[in-house]
Amino acid sequence: MSETLIVAVPSKGRLQEQTLAFFERSGLPIRQARGARDYFGTIDGLPGVDVQFRSASEIAREIGAGNVHLAVTGIDLLHETLGGDGEDGFEKHIVAEDAPAPAHIVTRLGFGHADVVVAVPQAWLDVQSMADLADVAARFRLKHHRPMRVATKYVALTRRFLTAHGVHDYLIVESPGATEGAPAAGTAELIVDITSTGRTLIENGLKIVDDGVIMRSEAALTASLKAGWTPAVRKACRTMLTRIAADDRARSVKKIDAAITVTDSLKADLTARAGVTLAGSTADSLSLICPRKKAQTEAERLIGLGARTVTISSVEYVFEAENALFDALEARLG
Repeated sequence: MSETLIVAVPSKGRLQEQTLAFFERSGLPIRQARGARDYFGTIDGLPGVDVQFRSASEIAREIGAGNVHLAVTGIDLLHETLGGDGEDGFEKHIVAEDAPAPAHIVTRLGFGHADVVVAVPQAWLDVQSMADLADVAARFRLKHHRPMRVATKYVALTRRFLTAHGVHDYLIVESPGATEGAPAAGTAELIVDITSTGRTLIENGLKIVDDGVIMRSEAALTASLKAGWTPAVRKACRTMLTRIAADDRARSVKKIDAAITVTDSLKADLTARAGVTLAGSTADSLSLICPRKKAQTEAERLIGLGARTVTISSVEYVFEAENALFDALEARLG
């Protein structure tokens, strides 16, 4: 069993750029020995970790097969590749915050936002909802003596969603290319595709069905529950997730420094406030870590308590003894 933590990241495009920036910001810079064309890399200062550059769809399959431990890919691809079958499976996954087994979403990354949607021609004025589409599908068969065609790359998601909404008479046409052009080209009547702004759909004469958003996706750091998680692999993973959590925590808080006479009652009052952490104090000064949105309120409160000056600043990292990201993964691994 390998003692190396294997991390898969996207091999090209905007998603790769954002992923590399995320790791860099978290103090985990990825280096490719032979330059940008190298499909393998390492993380500076973190031995026992190998990085593989793969296509986004391939990454989802590798997670399912247990060939990588951690990976960055879209939540939509996880559900498409690893999701269950049937209406019950779809309903379970559409409301789930986590990925479908055998994967665990460690953390959502805040980039790569896009929706998987059902889109029909704008000329279909009588189709506003999925119920309307179910009616059209039944009438389409009677009129054209064939099923309505749906072009998509998301075969499994499409089947689960259409079945859950009572659309049964259709034929899926797999679309490896520009799916939004299929209706205009005459190869399909409607599509299921991913969109971030909807502009391309409009430009191709399409509209999103009102209740036709199948999934709101974004990039996520995901762990495979099928991979071999040896003690050495878990140790390297914990180090990575500690740094990632420290970066994430830093972006959600502010540091407050106050020149104020510090008493035991003042410290007790501050530490009792939700989300506020006393980072340090002397007889006449203290430092707090508090949620970003509460920073100005806390500063004004300290002035009211007698502080002479209060400054608010950003912090680069906040390391904490508890590692919620790794503990959640450990609970899933058992």
